[in-house]
Amino acid sequence: MRERAFGPTSKAAAIGQGTWNMERDDRRGAINALRAGLDLGMTHVDTAEMYGSGKVEELVGEALEGRRMEAFLVSKVLPQNATYEGTLRACEKTLRRLRTDHLDSYLLHWPGSHPLADTIRAFETLKRDGKIRSWGVSNFDVSELEEAFEIAGPGQIACNQVLYHVDERAVEHAVLSWCERHGVALVAYSPFGSGSFPPENTARGKVLGEVAKAHRATSHQVALAFLLRSPTVLAIPKAAKVAHATENGGAQAVTLTAEDIQRLDVAFPRGKARGSLPML
Repeated sequence: MRERAFGPTSKAAAIGQGTWNMERDDRRGAINALRAGLDLGMTHVDTAEMYGSGKVEELVGEALEGRRMEAFLVSKVLPQNATYEGTLRACEKTLRRLRTDHLDSYLLHWPGSHPLADTIRAFETLKRDGKIRSWGVSNFDVSELEEAFEIAGPGQIACNQVLYHVDERAVEHAVLSWCERHGVALVAYSPFGSGSFPPENTARGKVLGEVAKAHRATSHQVALAFLLRSPTVLAIPKAAKVAHATENGGAQAVTLTAEDIQRLDVAFPRGKARGSLPML
């Protein structure tokens, strides 16, 4: 699996593994899928304390048992917990659930009401103490990224994790270019749209299918390849079945042509810029 920069000092698999709502899936099947993903090189594993109120972190910890050092492990703190002391406590609980002594990156799940400076100070404390290797943010628009940048300075924000898929391209208006300029990885969550993937019998689904056929790939693999056309982007599709993990991993072999990208750009226009980034 190809790796990409994850902030100024780290690299992570371009195609990783998301775990949102995995508490709803068959537990053994989900664990097997995560382990199969590791076998395929999808070692960037993302989770959060919010997911299943900690249950998903426990599941991920079980999946990584004996294989922790293979993984680039990321989790997230809820905004309501993101005071200075609250962030430290939340991280300790996350580490226990994940059965590890450190995270490769720790993110603020979305902007909240607590002072961002306090959250970042906690991140820096955790980094100094070896509990996390890097830190980042999630669901931040440009103004919020600028605030974080002013507080932390250059070379500190590892990533911005955002909603990004072929049918939701709001980040392309300004957020992606900001991340490119500042060396911040843009991590696409829900890259298949959380159940809204274009059906094959629609005009847009047909375009995906035709491009996929030309590459002997699947529509989902093409959708991932489209997001990864920018070297700043990484993606974390969820797979709770081994077959789906295998399909996701196969997307690394798909290289879209300029004509492919143009066809997909027309079929899935990014639309007009909106006031704030969507989260769902």
